[in-house]
Amino acid sequence: ADMAREKGRDDLLTHHERATLPARSFPNGAHIAEVVIDPETGIVITDRYTVVDDFGNLINPVLAEGQVHGGVAQGVGQAVQERVVYDEDGQLLTASFMDYALPRATDLPYISFTSEPVPSTANIMGMKGCGEAGTVGALAAISNAVQDALWEHGVRQADMPFTPHRVWEMMNEERIAAE
Repeated sequence: ADMAREKGRDDLLTHHERATLPARSFPNGAHIAEVVIDPETGIVITDRYTVVDDFGNLINPVLAEGQVHGGVAQGVGQAVQERVVYDEDGQLLTASFMDYALPRATDLPYISFTSEPVPSTANIMGMKGCGEAGTVGALAAISNAVQDALWEHGVRQADMPFTPHRVWEMMNEERIAAE
C-alpha cells in the first residue's frame, strides 16, 4: 500500500461500488424434540432430535450440518442446563465452568439433519443464511417438548431453564404446598 502511494497510484487502493439486492432471503426450518422426564429426579433427557431446514443452495453442506449440530447443542444447553445466578449484591455466582452447566456430548442425542433447499431468488447463488438456525429452533423445540411432558403432571406454565431441581419442583408443586 505504501509503495502504491509513493508512486501516486491511489486508484489501486480505493474502490467504491454499490449494489442493491432486490429482496432479502430468509431460511426456513422445523425442529422436533422428543424428551423424557425422570419423575424421581426431574432430569430432562433429550431422547430424539430432528431438524429439517431450507438454507437455499449450500456451498458446503457438511459445514452447514455442523453449524446446525453446534447450534442445537447450544440451544439444548440453554433450555435444560444453563442458568445465570446472581446473589443479592449483584455478584455473579455462576462465573466458572464448575458452576455453570454446559452440555456434554453424552447429554445430546443423535441429531437428524435434512436439508430441503429452495433456492433464494434474492441473490444469484440462491443462498440463505444458516448461522443461528440450530440455536433458535432448539429453544422452542425443547421448551415445547418439556411443556408437553409436564402437562400430564398439571403443569400449565414451565419456564426455562429446565434444570432437574426446577422441573422436579414444578411436577411436585401441589405436594410441596401441602407439606
